[in-house]
Amino acid sequence: MKQASIVLGFLAMGACSTVPSVPSLPSFGGDRLVVFPIAPDAPDAWAANGVSGELPQTDWLAQFNDETLVALVNEALAANPSIRSQFYAVEAARAQARSTYGRTLPSISGSASVTGTDTYLEATDSRVSGESYGLGLDLNWELDLWGRLRASINAAESDLIASEADLASARLALAAQTASAWFDLNEALAQERVAVETFEARTRALELTERRLSRGLSSALDVRTARTTQASAEASIAAQRLASQNATRRLEILLGRYPSAELDASADLPELPGLPPAGNPTLLLTRRPDIAAAEARVTSAGLRAEQARLAMLPSFRLTGGVSTSEADIADAFDPGRIAARLVASLTAPIFNGGALDADRDAAVAQARAAVENYAATTLTAWREVEDALAADSLLAQQEEAQLRALEEARLAEELATRQYTNGLVSIFNLIDSQTRRLNAESTVISVRSARASNRVSFHLALGGGLPVSEPAAPTVASTNSPEEAILP
Repeated sequence: MKQASIVLGFLAMGACSTVPSVPSLPSFGGDRLVVFPIAPDAPDAWAANGVSGELPQTDWLAQFNDETLVALVNEALAANPSIRSQFYAVEAARAQARSTYGRTLPSISGSASVTGTDTYLEATDSRVSGESYGLGLDLNWELDLWGRLRASINAAESDLIASEADLASARLALAAQTASAWFDLNEALAQERVAVETFEARTRALELTERRLSRGLSSALDVRTARTTQASAEASIAAQRLASQNATRRLEILLGRYPSAELDASADLPELPGLPPAGNPTLLLTRRPDIAAAEARVTSAGLRAEQARLAMLPSFRLTGGVSTSEADIADAFDPGRIAARLVASLTAPIFNGGALDADRDAAVAQARAAVENYAATTLTAWREVEDALAADSLLAQQEEAQLRALEEARLAEELATRQYTNGLVSIFNLIDSQTRRLNAESTVISVRSARASNRVSFHLALGGGLPVSEPAAPTVASTNSPEEAILP
């Protein structure tokens, strides 16, 4: 795949700019900085089997035909603490954007004072006391002469967009983690079921061997061997039950529940249909929330770099106020006694030890880093889709071959059982045939689980399906509020 260079543009201000025009300036801080993300070149279709088409637009959980899975994903989206934390991060970014905007508006403050005096008059050998009352309003406003304040507002809004995209990405990742954990749990329970079947098969072999020993058809060695395999199978049951309980606890944590290993599952894994259309690499750039977040951070970093450059230019500020100071409180409210002032000031930095230059250079470097992070995020997204596409095809082939192997192993076990009963083969042949059949069954379970988890990874890599509703705000008073969840 050819890759285009990542561009960080430094463009001089001109009439073709899409940003509202500002007064022409001498180039005190350098030319105007414009930063934009450009992804590497990509083909028209995915490399894995040339898959293309429209992006899937439906609920990706529906293909698993599992209502319990859908309920668990909704529960996780509503109750998981990490999602709640990310929600409040969005609220903080939204409040910060409001704060940034508010600081660009005129600020007005009021004051009120009462001053008491006590003076000694030597001529009359007496003291005179009195009070004065004052009221005042002060105005302070920095005019956005060059667009520096507007850049700060736009940067804060881009931060909010990035935070909202982070929330969407976190929700999608949690839905995928919950689905994968559900499949892991069902796989563990299915493997536990195979372990129990193994123990039962070993027990039947032991009973058959003991009967043959009683008739003088088998040796004590055969009995000892059968007992060894039975005990090993019993140990495997305990190991698989431990794995099942651990898988249950991992899922319960995602659901925001106490990890008590009490969640029930059917031990069934889905038989999947073919892959839906996967769009193409270019369409993916408009789909994934982590790419949207990276793009918003490029915009924010570019605006802050421009803000740092504009900080080197003069600032224009208006300050004013009205005030009164009277001996009678009633006179303090007399409009005729109000004194007013209005001051306009233009302040320009002359020497600050190179601090403003360093701030600008740091902001430019951060903008460059944001551009490179965008490129890295894009490449990672493409790789994840290609991995999932290739894995689905290969896992489907593996599942098909393994099912044939399982069928042959079952027939071989039946044959070995008959031959051992008739004394035609040894106990080792019977144990070997049982082991092959049980291993084949275990492998089929593992492959189906891997394919289901890979299908989840496929939709995660594509950015999920369309949301069916908007997420509700978490309820602080409860860790399990019945808020409506969103299905990515």
